[in-house]
Amino acid sequence: MIQDLKENYGHIFEQDLLNEINKVAIIKEIPEGTKLMEIGDYIKSMPLLVSGVIKVLREDDNGDELLLYFLENGDTCAMTLNCCMTHTKSEIRAIAETDSKLIMVPIQNMEEWMAKYSSWRNFVLQSYNNRMNELLETLDSIAFLNMDQRLLKYLGDKARVTKSMIIRSTHQEIAYELHTSRVVVSRLLKKLENMGKIVLNRNHIKILDLGL
Repeated sequence: MIQDLKENYGHIFEQDLLNEINKVAIIKEIPEGTKLMEIGDYIKSMPLLVSGVIKVLREDDNGDELLLYFLENGDTCAMTLNCCMTHTKSEIRAIAETDSKLIMVPIQNMEEWMAKYSSWRNFVLQSYNNRMNELLETLDSIAFLNMDQRLLKYLGDKARVTKSMIIRSTHQEIAYELHTSRVVVSRLLKKLENMGKIVLNRNHIKILDLGL
């Protein structure tokens, strides 16, 4: 674990903190599609993402989902931090977008390190700031972009975090995450294909040029 910590967090945390994390944390490897956190769960540990991509979603009263943001290696989840620090139930769902590896930090150590290590405190505050900016970006896209622009942004974000021009999501899955209907997504994807921006295949979407 110490090697994973040094490679992903060595530029953030001092050696003493890395050693403490190594003593109390556990490694968790989760395959693509695994639900890491569910709405209503109590959170007992905070994830530090070592590899892979985690998507974080919100659910409305009708059970429809909205994608809030992606987590990449070196990230943690502000929503998780808040639940840990306030001992409240989770209001988000977290699912592995790709095979992922996480270092799970117990909640009791998090609180101790806030006072003991300035690097940990700064990391937590910066994580809150980063996730807040991403939430505002999501809000802006809903408020100010039409659906074809939101779909373009979604495909671009997904390609960026997965580092792949192949998007392995069904039209229904994309519709869930954009909080719209499959019919709308299928129509807009076909439009993008006719414009030469993507190629639609049975099990995946190949990005050619989104022009973002």
